[in-house]
Amino acid sequence: MTPISLGLDTFGDVSVGPDGRPQSMDRVLREILDQATLADEIGIDFIGLGEHHRPDFAISSPEIVLAAIAGRTRRIKLGTAVTVLSTDDPVRVFQRFSTLNALSNGRAEPILGRGSFTESYPLFGHELQDYDQLFEERLDLFAHLLRDPRVTWSGETRSALNDQPIFPPLGQPMTVWVGVGGSPESVVRVVRQDLQLMLAIIGGDASRFAPYVDLYQRACDQLGKPVRPIGVHSPGFVAETDERAQEILWPHYAEMFGRIGRERGWPPVTKDRYLAEVQHGALYVGSPETVARKIAKTVKTLGIQRFDMKYSTGPVPHGDLMDCIRLYGEKVIPMVQDMLAETLA
Repeated sequence: MTPISLGLDTFGDVSVGPDGRPQSMDRVLREILDQATLADEIGIDFIGLGEHHRPDFAISSPEIVLAAIAGRTRRIKLGTAVTVLSTDDPVRVFQRFSTLNALSNGRAEPILGRGSFTESYPLFGHELQDYDQLFEERLDLFAHLLRDPRVTWSGETRSALNDQPIFPPLGQPMTVWVGVGGSPESVVRVVRQDLQLMLAIIGGDASRFAPYVDLYQRACDQLGKPVRPIGVHSPGFVAETDERAQEILWPHYAEMFGRIGRERGWPPVTKDRYLAEVQHGALYVGSPETVARKIAKTVKTLGIQRFDMKYSTGPVPHGDLMDCIRLYGEKVIPMVQDMLAETLA
């Protein structure tokens, strides 16, 4: 088995302070630097920042935050989770990441996607009716930019390029992932562009995604593409005991999913449903051993090479997030590695 890479993701959820009131986005952004610095110090492999344009998430320009993180860290990979490529210019996205890759000495690893929210479409002058075409074309252009020093490309969603050099070029290789929520067409698209597949599993048992891993491997064979590492992104939270982790996260989880649910017409969030997702679904919440066992099970079930835990879910205080990061790096990661090694023994 290929060594597993274990990372963390955050959307920069606006956390609450000691007084229980929401903190300013300025402060949240500065605290993300502290969180990423700690992750680097204790050996976590990757930090991913999700792009959003909402009042509950502070990160709208993840590459700028990643550049600040690059200046304070030495080894951790720096990426997005995700970059909303559909509503951005692929040339500018490429330039920002090629710059970040240079400044960080080859540590940039963007994850491209459509995003799970739609605020960026009207904000940047796009129509939701073009949802599929925007992503299809812009991912195709980004794949060309990644491989060709001079790009010739044409489409319907932006101006054509004719033997166009893009600066700065990549001085070192850059791994690029595509976030996929669970449609077969999206999996095949990743293979066709010869990029790496990141499965976003945010609900239900991870084993439900085994057919997508199988589809990916079959598509690689049929299209003559190399089989590349596959990753999983799922939410979680670590504390000293299962009970403490569940109790710390629950009110913040309920607030976030209650708010989003009201926007989308979902049924109300209940604690029973929350605990069911912890026990049997995609919430990796508990003590280090509980979370490690669940990650190891997912790795073995799906045969993946990377797992990223989204450690911020709702307005969890900064101190609790720092404790979670420390436990993930110092206890969960070694346990997962030992569990997987035992499987191979």
